[in-house]
Amino acid sequence: MTTPLADPSLRFPHRHLLGIEGLSTETVGMVLDLADSYVEQSRKRDKTLDLLRGRTVINLFFESSTRTRTSFELAAKRLGADVINMSVQTSAIKKGETLIDTAMTLNAMHTDVLVVRHGDSGAVKLLSDKVNCAVINAGDGSHEHPTQALLDALTIRRRKGRLQGLTVAICGDVLHSRVARSNIYLLQIMGARVRVVAPPTLLPAAIDRFGVEVFHDMRKGLEGCDIVMMLRLQTERMQGRFVPSVREYFHFFGLDRDKLAAAHADALVMHPGPMNRGVEIDSELADDINRSVIREQVEMGVAVRMACLDLLTRDIAGNQS
Repeated sequence: MTTPLADPSLRFPHRHLLGIEGLSTETVGMVLDLADSYVEQSRKRDKTLDLLRGRTVINLFFESSTRTRTSFELAAKRLGADVINMSVQTSAIKKGETLIDTAMTLNAMHTDVLVVRHGDSGAVKLLSDKVNCAVINAGDGSHEHPTQALLDALTIRRRKGRLQGLTVAICGDVLHSRVARSNIYLLQIMGARVRVVAPPTLLPAAIDRFGVEVFHDMRKGLEGCDIVMMLRLQTERMQGRFVPSVREYFHFFGLDRDKLAAAHADALVMHPGPMNRGVEIDSELADDINRSVIREQVEMGVAVRMACLDLLTRDIAGNQS
């Protein structure tokens, strides 16, 4: 039987990976299956392959990042690619170069894959329209963060054996979270039941259009849940006061054992990181290896990004936009 890693017929049906919205169940399943193979590959003593030998991957991050940028860099190197990390702080962009000029520069470098994080929603899509290479969205504003949703899904599927039929509660700062949006799309595509739990000030005005159940009480929102996905309180994106105080926020919406007791006894706890301990989640619970899969999420991130880089460089010319 051919494993996903060795299956030459696998093709990603799009030129870029800009978001989860619009992907099919089959496409998401294909990425997760391939990523599963890369989990095992990454656990071997000799982790490096030569699938992307001769290819160039550029990480272009307009916002600071530790986990995502490092994860993409490691993923590309394990596939044998040449990797360049462009520092926006010391680049021509900081000197006033436009995004379009940057695209022209990158085209001249004959890049194969561009991994982009930007603070403005839609900026990655704009850049993808102007470059000749494949583009992966590593997070744009409050829009989407597709590889985070994919790694979350892989983490859940490996622990629970499925996504379909599970009840997932996404809790916290949904308003500013691109992670929440991508996860809502992916979980619904794969047949999970999605709830959001947050104070009204941290929910989008159009949350009803997302097809999720909305709760403003943590204990009620977590009743019967299989997965509890906490979100970071994104104070850097907040203009004005969205919560009375950090202490009050934790009291009502921070995850601790008392609130988690409302979920199923085997419910898993997730967080995309970086965590604000004692704000979004109790530190003891975050480190509980029986309930928390936060460390596993980091490992799955490398495997998922290896799968995405692999798929987006297979027959690039043949991929559709």
